[in-house]
Amino acid sequence: MKNIGIFILVIHFFFPGLAQQTPPQGGTPKGFTLPAREVITLDNGLEIVLVPWGTIPKATLQLVVKTGNVHEAANEVWLSDLSAEMMKEGSTTMGGEQIASKMASMGGNLNIAVSAHTTGISSSVLYEFAPEAIAIMADVLTSPAFPASELERLKNDLKRNLNIAMSQAQSLAQSEFFAALYPDHAYGRVFPTEAMIDAYSLEMVKAFYAKNFGAKRTTLYVSGMFDKQAVIASAKSALAAWKEGPADQYPVATPRTSPGLHFSDRPGAPQSTLLIGLPVADASSEDYIPLSVMNSLLGGSFGSRITRNIREDKGYTYSPLSTINHNYKSALWYEAADVTTEDTKASIQEIAKEIRTLQNETPGQEELEGIQNYMAGIFVLQNGTPAGIINQLIFLDVHDLPYEVLQNKVQDIYAVSPEKIREMAQKYITLDDIHITIVGDAEKVQPQIKDDNPLNMLTE
Repeated sequence: MKNIGIFILVIHFFFPGLAQQTPPQGGTPKGFTLPAREVITLDNGLEIVLVPWGTIPKATLQLVVKTGNVHEAANEVWLSDLSAEMMKEGSTTMGGEQIASKMASMGGNLNIAVSAHTTGISSSVLYEFAPEAIAIMADVLTSPAFPASELERLKNDLKRNLNIAMSQAQSLAQSEFFAALYPDHAYGRVFPTEAMIDAYSLEMVKAFYAKNFGAKRTTLYVSGMFDKQAVIASAKSALAAWKEGPADQYPVATPRTSPGLHFSDRPGAPQSTLLIGLPVADASSEDYIPLSVMNSLLGGSFGSRITRNIREDKGYTYSPLSTINHNYKSALWYEAADVTTEDTKASIQEIAKEIRTLQNETPGQEELEGIQNYMAGIFVLQNGTPAGIINQLIFLDVHDLPYEVLQNKVQDIYAVSPEKIREMAQKYITLDDIHITIVGDAEKVQPQIKDDNPLNMLTE
């Protein structure tokens, strides 16, 4: 630290003009250009998407099945996660340790992850091993062993994860918020109960797999450096004979649009956890891009209005953030923040104030351009790796979006006008329909709430 101080003094003394200069303005991010991709569809419906990319001698591989938590019944929450954990234990031909050893010898490992809409098996290996890695991944996907000996251990792991989540205010708030807005859909069932996990049997795991997995719902993505013909041959050999299974199908949710206020007591909590939001247009809407830009300006970036207000100016919170949660043909906008307990109502009122201001006053061009540069830059950076490219393609596939959404995204971001931002705030962030979830100390927060009418929380 002492040396740094001396260096700064030297700069000021010998180069006073240089010390006073401001950095040059950054360049405008360029549009996104994806290399030529090739899509091959096998007779059983499985797709192979090949995207050569970069000069690093590695291939990124993902086998993505369009099934996940969205296909769980009301008594099956996290059953898809348990099924994935069971798949990690190996196939009918190789155990989990043997698979891990083989993948490590190729410079990678095997990962299986579940989201609301997908179950993905992924790896990144040295490019010459891509065909062999595909064969192993396909074996795990198409012939899981589901060893009964591991079921109780994995169920206990899930219960441990559940207990950790339920000890956190953010998890409790999420659970209540999504349950209120999606009361009759899997999107609203964030966490199971311990009793639910205890009831899961090997037969239930196998039944979930049989019902939801198959070639028609599966895509193999390969990006990076790879031998195209060898990869295609391996994929066909390993996957062409797999069962067709069910066709793509996501149950569409209709979120609740009426206002609501839910409070959960967390005695002694130094902060209140807030989730404030409502349904908005989903990714298939023509408003997808302008709504996203509006979100970034309002609360979705570190330089956003809500962040400047309740973090920088008021000091109520450290890390507030708004987001658009995109589900299939359904989406929610919400602001999330952990605020000081004494300032719970004041924080909500300031959030509402920023929403009203954006609805009533068109933002300046300079403010908007800063947000556009941020969004375009982040988007280009996200596509700087093979995994990033694959994730973008998965998003398109899940939401039935055309490829042009990626190609045109940067120019579409810059095409959003200040007037369009105001229009999006007026059209979608309607305070009369807002839902508020609060997790905090009832003794200190309840006097601020006074009643269960959320509209009374939004005004002085």
